[in-house]
Amino acid sequence: MSPPLRVLVVEDDVNLRLTLVDNLEEEGYAVQAASSLAEARPQWKATAFDVVVLDIMLPDGDGYALCREMRQAGTSSRVLMLTARTLEDDVVRGFDVGADDYVAKPYRLRELLARIRVLARRGAPAAPPEEVLAFDRFRVDLSSRQLLDAGGKAVELTRTEFELLVYLLRNAGKALTRDQILSSVWGEDTVVDGHTVDNFVSNLRKKLEWTSASRFEIRSVRGVGYRMDLHG
Repeated sequence: MSPPLRVLVVEDDVNLRLTLVDNLEEEGYAVQAASSLAEARPQWKATAFDVVVLDIMLPDGDGYALCREMRQAGTSSRVLMLTARTLEDDVVRGFDVGADDYVAKPYRLRELLARIRVLARRGAPAAPPEEVLAFDRFRVDLSSRQLLDAGGKAVELTRTEFELLVYLLRNAGKALTRDQILSSVWGEDTVVDGHTVDNFVSNLRKKLEWTSASRFEIRSVRGVGYRMDLHG
């Protein structure tokens, strides 16, 4: 029998925390909990969690900082952020620091548990083959999972941004629907909203510093989704 999947719940509201822990344990997860950044740090450093459920507003800081810290340390745990903030900028900021999904408060418990199940099944991304994809002034090194500019400097991308870029490059010239992108990048059983793709594409364009003079374009295809065009 395989060991239970491990989940860390970081939530300062004691009632929400206990309810979520109880329900996750009933579903068979091995669960640890923390009410602050100070409590969460030693736990994620000591344990390889499959999923981290991370509240944004915590008494000693915010979840953005912890998520960024985890990603910089190379943590492969899937991160689901809980937020009372529903503005697009707040959502994009969460994805930018490395979150895989988000749920707005007040949330429906069954939906939250379903999203956790999806992330847990996805697990850590498989190691890619040694390969380099080149476009414009960039190189995508799949073995090290880095995007490098012309000077060899790494452009910081979240894991999902990196996977999205690779998918677009490998399908350059093809019009891809949002559902195709979600299925290929987030997983076939994803419950992530289609607008998430729009947020990620917008963020990717900014990080690639796209201008009209660039030799590539992530083009919106009306009524369909997106297409990566490469020029020269």
